Amino acid sequence: MRFKKLALIGCGLIGGSFALALKRANAVDHVSGFSASVKSREKALSLHVIDEAAASIQEAVKDADLVLVAVPVNAMEACLSSIREGMTLNALVMDVGSTKSQITLSAQRAMKERFNCFVPAHPIAGKERHGVEHAEANLFDHHNTILTPSDQSDPEKIELAVQAWTAVGSTVSIMTPNEHDQALAAVSHLPHLIAFAAVNAIAAQDKRDLILSLAGPGFRDFSRIAASAPSVWLDIFLSNQTEVLNQLALFKGAIADFESAMISKDSQAIEHLIETASDIKKNWSPIPPKS
Repeated sequence: MRFKKLALIGCGLIGGSFALALKRANAVDHVSGFSASVKSREKALSLHVIDEAAASIQEAVKDADLVLVAVPVNAMEACLSSIREGMTLNALVMDVGSTKSQITLSAQRAMKERFNCFVPAHPIAGKERHGVEHAEANLFDHHNTILTPSDQSDPEKIELAVQAWTAVGSTVSIMTPNEHDQALAAVSHLPHLIAFAAVNAIAAQDKRDLILSLAGPGFRDFSRIAASAPSVWLDIFLSNQTEVLNQLALFKGAIADFESAMISKDSQAIEHLIETASDIKKNWSPIPPKS
């Protein structure tokens, strides 16, 4: 597998890392990049993440046999419409969004007769820092990437997508969009929401500066993801609203169990709740789901 041209739509952390990883794998000849921000695409060019800074989406996708869309969920439909107008007939188109059901519906509307070329993807990798200057060729190494093709997806495109993500270092799994959104709401979207809320709860206190000055490694590790990009997580929470709210309800129930045990000073119950979580975490390992 080798691509003649990658069109990167959205020159940020994930898209930039994908381009660098494909180059590292010697799996692409040329990378054309477009971002709505001129500064972003010029920075990507100066860092050799892309080989050409395109002035428009249509210019970027011209003659490309691979298109990677790394834009916010709420920009996806308009972006895919522009891609459809300029793309090569047989190009593979993928996204890297963190939710999949809404993106799949947007792609159906936007790509129309070209929808069979679209294979939704979500690499489970990233950083709290965003921007192409933080892109790394090894970002996807030993991380899962989930593909959520539809019944209309071309089987050859699905196989090509598997090869592309394998080439950049990922372990690839295939799920339905709904399965993806349910699972990621539990292990990614809710933890981010909790981190945001916990930091905000401290910030609302009068002595927040003193409290934060005393924070140690535990707070640092727990709160790391609270530094994530607001625009990205606004899109995720709204586009996967139902599943995130379902997980939030379950979390409230778990918090209520702790609250009840503490109010009643039930040491045995508190210890059991802690022990249950501790055992689960100790025995956990990131095993990819079966395709």
